[in-house]
Amino acid sequence: MQDLAGPDMHRKSLIFSGFALLWGLLFGIFFTSVPVVACPTSCHCVEKNGLTVVQCMSRNLEKIPADLPTDTVILLLASNHITHIPHHAFKELHYLQELDLSNNDIKTVDAGAFQGVFDSLLVLDLSNNRIKSVPKEAFARLRAKISLSNNPWHCECTLQEVLRELRLDPETVNEVMCHTAVQEEYAGKPVIQVLDSGINFCNFHHKTTDVAMFVTMFGWFTMVIAYVIYYVRHNQEDARRHLEYLKSLPSSSQISKDFDTISTVL
Repeated sequence: MQDLAGPDMHRKSLIFSGFALLWGLLFGIFFTSVPVVACPTSCHCVEKNGLTVVQCMSRNLEKIPADLPTDTVILLLASNHITHIPHHAFKELHYLQELDLSNNDIKTVDAGAFQGVFDSLLVLDLSNNRIKSVPKEAFARLRAKISLSNNPWHCECTLQEVLRELRLDPETVNEVMCHTAVQEEYAGKPVIQVLDSGINFCNFHHKTTDVAMFVTMFGWFTMVIAYVIYYVRHNQEDARRHLEYLKSLPSSSQISKDFDTISTVL
């Protein structure tokens, strides 16, 4: 009996192990890529290894979706037509670690665009957009590695101060170019290369401001002098007319003589 039961038990054990392995594989696949229920209609959301990934690439989006899952960890918005990153665009995404906004038409970034993700965000890609400048507050406190390559940057004091505080992606840092600059000779050159050479765009800014103030003050001074000259000349003319008028009046001696003549006649 033991000889007969042995093979049967072995076969049953193998069948059970096979079912267990198949179920484990299906269970693993199900829980490593599970569709997320609360997802924007223009995006595809999945959960992989406990991380919510929201994929909105190449969906012809013109603005950032407002109904993103609050537990989003990776948000892919590349290759759309987004033109603006508004204030508090990601304020509810406290778990966001990676944000890809590359290959859009972004021109403006509000000062509070990344408020709410300062502490969590690790990777930010803004490459291949149309950004010329950003307010200093936009990237303040961000710890993320940031790619800003292939944008038409205008190299001036504010950009210099912004870059000073950022962790730029070392692989694309030399692709952050001066499209235009306060000094034309730096246009077309990598921003970091220009700054490393000792150029300080803020000095140009201060000089420009000083010249503008001097021109303004000179203009006001010229206007004041012109007004004073006009005022003096106008008063001189009035005084001359008044003097001529007084001269045209009969003198007091002439009036006395005329009065005596009239009295004699009477």
